[in-house]
Amino acid sequence: MMSFRSFASPSIRTGSFCRRPASSYTVNSTRRRERRVESSIGARGTSLAPQRVVANAVVVNAEELVRDLFVFGGSAGGIEALLGVLRRLPPDLPATIGVALHRSPEFASQLAAVLGRIVPLPVSEPKDGEQLEIAHVYLAPRDVHMTIEDERWRLTRDPKVHRMRPAVDPLFASAAGARGPRVAGILLSGGGADGAEGLIAITGKGGLSIVQRPDEAQQPSMPLNALREDDVDAALRTEEIAEMLPLLAAGRPFTHPRR
Repeated sequence: MMSFRSFASPSIRTGSFCRRPASSYTVNSTRRRERRVESSIGARGTSLAPQRVVANAVVVNAEELVRDLFVFGGSAGGIEALLGVLRRLPPDLPATIGVALHRSPEFASQLAAVLGRIVPLPVSEPKDGEQLEIAHVYLAPRDVHMTIEDERWRLTRDPKVHRMRPAVDPLFASAAGARGPRVAGILLSGGGADGAEGLIAITGKGGLSIVQRPDEAQQPSMPLNALREDDVDAALRTEEIAEMLPLLAAGRPFTHPRR
């Protein structure tokens, strides 16, 4: 069973963040891009172009790879941000969506049913061993970690990660292991550091890492943590994320202004 190390650093605390100027939200260090490209070359045996910066714009998925697994994570404010993305997606999206939101372990909710009435894609909480399907949103049930193994969802009551179950890092890390460069991880509003290590795992396998813009997030700590780790391809608003995902699923680049 995969183990997940809790992310904690004396220099990174939930209450110690200050908002960055808008121009610093897109973080693409040369060293990190080189690591991602080298990893992708090793995984695929082919040369991949790094992310391109064109004039005042940044091109996400400059490699033009098909990305057909989108994993979302969030906490406080994450439901609203998730809804802002999902309700704008086409019903025939040729990709699978997995979602891990921090949820109360004690109270049952009808979140999947509520989302299913609003968004154009079917939404459900998977059963352990259920096969992944495209054009479907899978929501992690309460009090279990949701991961991917052999193209099936696995639900476990393994120890909490970041004091949460479900947590984001297990989903992100397992997605990276399952599909490598075909994954895009999207970290939404939330408090704490959950999701940062998961995004690092995704980019380490050649996938893409995206965060909601901290100035839009109700609680910016999770996106800011990922940005501090310098492992983010782009920081976007929810409507931009929704515009980007169908392009990624079709193997096309997405261009957005540098801010």
